[in-house]
Amino acid sequence: MCLLPQWSSRVFSVELDGAPFYFSIQERHRGEEVPRVFSEVQNNDRCYSLLVCGSDRIRRAKFYAELREKLLRDLPPECDVSPMLSFLPNGKDSLVKGYFLKGSSSSSERLLRDLVRHDPVLVCSYLRKEGGQLWTQHLWPHADNQTMDMSKEYYVVPSEAPEHHPSTLNIINSDVFYSFEDAYEVIKKCGDIIPEATSVMELLPSRAEARSKPDFPVIVIEGLDATGKTTLTESLRDSLGATLLRSPPQCMSPLRARFDQEPPLIRRAFYALGNYITAEQVGQEGMKAPVIVDRFWHSTAAYAIATAVSGPVCNLPAEGSEVYRWPSDLFQPSLVVLLTLDPEERKRRLRDRGQGKTEEEQELDHNQLFRLKVEEAYRRIAGPACVTVDASPSADQVLQQVRLLIRGKCH
Repeated sequence: MCLLPQWSSRVFSVELDGAPFYFSIQERHRGEEVPRVFSEVQNNDRCYSLLVCGSDRIRRAKFYAELREKLLRDLPPECDVSPMLSFLPNGKDSLVKGYFLKGSSSSSERLLRDLVRHDPVLVCSYLRKEGGQLWTQHLWPHADNQTMDMSKEYYVVPSEAPEHHPSTLNIINSDVFYSFEDAYEVIKKCGDIIPEATSVMELLPSRAEARSKPDFPVIVIEGLDATGKTTLTESLRDSLGATLLRSPPQCMSPLRARFDQEPPLIRRAFYALGNYITAEQVGQEGMKAPVIVDRFWHSTAAYAIATAVSGPVCNLPAEGSEVYRWPSDLFQPSLVVLLTLDPEERKRRLRDRGQGKTEEEQELDHNQLFRLKVEEAYRRIAGPACVTVDASPSADQVLQQVRLLIRGKCH
């Protein structure tokens, strides 16, 4: 119900074939064209939208993911289900996710009425008027608000694309976490629905006192899979007499498969906490020797940002955005090296390895756009920024180049 006071100010986005199409609503029609979303709807087809808007964001995230499976399973095959967003332009944390149904039938409407009665969804129907030259939106009453005026209708009109991609409105502390406490709160609240959350809590370091800065340099090696991170980190360990750590840490490995199945909010909080466990290990080992870290916060943030923001690279938050800021309570490494590699060479190395990959790593293999967004997000993260190193020469040459960087940066 908190959405309704500003309902007519909201913009709606439907993703079709990977591209967003925007529309808005108004009480009077002023001769605007039919939005692209509705212009190709067949005469007898019906359209509906569902927005997931429960007050508990943990359960809302899980319900949103489960709702898609339910719709694909229970709706008629001819019904198209597309991702949908609703937001206030430039309204931080105003984004609400849902689905747009096109080609729906009377059986679809029965399913939607059942959802409205029992679940945290806001349903709208869209009606064709004047032979399809006009479309109107109608809000459905929810079980706890039967007094809503069903006769109220809004005209649907095209809307300009917003200045910033709508997904960027909710990235902070939903897709990317900037403090231990914010990520901790998400996993803590998962305890009653995800038993493994308790195991995560038991691994976490104490936050009672601030950790001292390591005496020795800490060098993070970043990069996509098959860019040579493992070879380089092990060579640096041996040549510098350093300690090698990985993020997420080994102690979280038994839990990764479980949390990789969860919605982004929960999955990202899990990996964010992995950085703090690694940071605790760095604090201990960095008092005795230099530390090399295979991936750290840059990876966690870059993959999350690239996944959250659909469309081309230009949709990413602008350089200098607060989305790219380093967490204030996470130590900053002495140097962060980003290994880059020609895409075809990287694919060849992946084929030669033949190892299993996460869903996001598989996405990198066949989706050039996603790879470009991940690489650009890496480059935009500040405090510290990445130093890019071409990983195409021999392993020995790459090692010598990085050692020169370490010597110059870490004295």
